Amino acid sequence: MKRIYLDYAATTPTHPEVVKAMLPYFTDDFGNPSSIYSYGQEAKSVIDEARIQVTKLIGARDKEIVFTSGGTEADNFAIKGIAFANENKRDHVITSSIEHHAVIEACKFLEKRGFSVTYLPVDENGLVDPGDVKKAITNKTILISVMHANNEVGTIEPIVEIGKIAKEAGIYFHTDAVQTVGHIPVDVNELGVDLLSMSAHKLYGPKGIGALYIRKGAKLASFIHGGEQERRWRAGTENVPGIVGLGRAAKLARQEMIEEMERLTSLRDKLIKGILERIDHAHLNGHPSRRLPNNVNVSVDFVEGESMTLNLDLEGICASTGSACSSSSLEPSHVLLAMGLSHEQAHGSLRLTIGKWTTVEEIEKILDVLPRVVSKLRAMSPLVKSTR
Repeated sequence: MKRIYLDYAATTPTHPEVVKAMLPYFTDDFGNPSSIYSYGQEAKSVIDEARIQVTKLIGARDKEIVFTSGGTEADNFAIKGIAFANENKRDHVITSSIEHHAVIEACKFLEKRGFSVTYLPVDENGLVDPGDVKKAITNKTILISVMHANNEVGTIEPIVEIGKIAKEAGIYFHTDAVQTVGHIPVDVNELGVDLLSMSAHKLYGPKGIGALYIRKGAKLASFIHGGEQERRWRAGTENVPGIVGLGRAAKLARQEMIEEMERLTSLRDKLIKGILERIDHAHLNGHPSRRLPNNVNVSVDFVEGESMTLNLDLEGICASTGSACSSSSLEPSHVLLAMGLSHEQAHGSLRLTIGKWTTVEEIEKILDVLPRVVSKLRAMSPLVKSTR
C-alpha cells in the first residue's frame, strides 16, 4: 500500500538536494570549524555560506543569524535570553494563548522565577487583536512574543501591526516563524521583529538544526556556555552537516516559494471544500482566508480525532489531530479551546497539512476515504445516539 503523507506541519521529508549537499560533511569534509588548518577552515566556509542563504530567505544580515538545534531552542533562547538579560529593569512578558508549547512552557518557566506573563486571548479564528497587545503593555514589559502563524489551525497573525506597537513602546518583539519561513514570504524588517525562530525540518531540511534571528543591538543572555562558537551566542561545536542542510533548504525555498504557494493554496481549498461538502457537521478551524497555504484543520462532530487518525492510518493516510509535540497528551488542544471550541469539538479535530510532494490524486483519495471513516465511526458512536 502506498502511504499518503498529510502531516507536513509536523515534519517534512528532507529534500534529495539537501541530503546530497550534506553528505560530504559526514565523511570526507568532517573538519571542526574551530580548527585553523584546512579541514576546519573549509567547514567554517560552508557554515558562512549557509548563514548567507538563511539571511537571504528572511531579509536579515549574516551576523544576525545564530544556529540552534531547532525551533524549540530558538524560542527558548529568545524568550529566556531577553528576560534574563533585562530582568533588573523590566520583568513582564506578553504572549498569546495559542503559542507553541516551546513558547508557553518557556513563559511558565519565567513565571516560576518571578516574572509576570500576560497570555492574550484570540478570537474564534485564532487571531490576536493588536489592540489587546497595546492594552497589555506596562512600564515593566520587556518582551512581546506572538507566533507568525499557528501550527495547528494555520491562522496567520497580524505581526506587522504588533511590530509597530512594540517598536513605539521600545519593547523587544519575538515571533515563532517555524511554520512560515520557507512557505510564505518572511522579511524581518517588514514584520518589525527583533527576534525570529525557524527550524530546518519544517522546510525540507534535516531535523536537529534551526536558527534564531537576533536584530543587531538586541541584548540577550546566552544560556549555553563554553567555547566561542556563533560569536559567543551559543557554545558548542557546530553541526556542520545540519547547517549545510538548512542553508540548502533555505536556498531552494527562496527559488520555489511563490509557485509552490499557489499550488498548495489550490490543493488546500479543494480539500476544505470537499470535506465541508461531503461530511455533515464538519467545521473549518482557523481563519477562512488568512491561513497558511498548506493547512486544513476541521472539527467533525460526534467523532474523536484520534479515532479518525488511527482509521486513516489503516487506509495508508498519515494525518494528525494537532501539534506533534503534544500528540501523547489526552488533553484537548489548547489552541482550539482558546478559540472558543468546546472540549467535544476540540477532541473531534483533524489536521491535514500538505506539502511539496502532495498530488491532486492524493487529495481526491482523502476526500473518498475520510467520509467513509467518519460514517463508520459515527455508526459506533454513543455521541450520535444521544442526539437522536
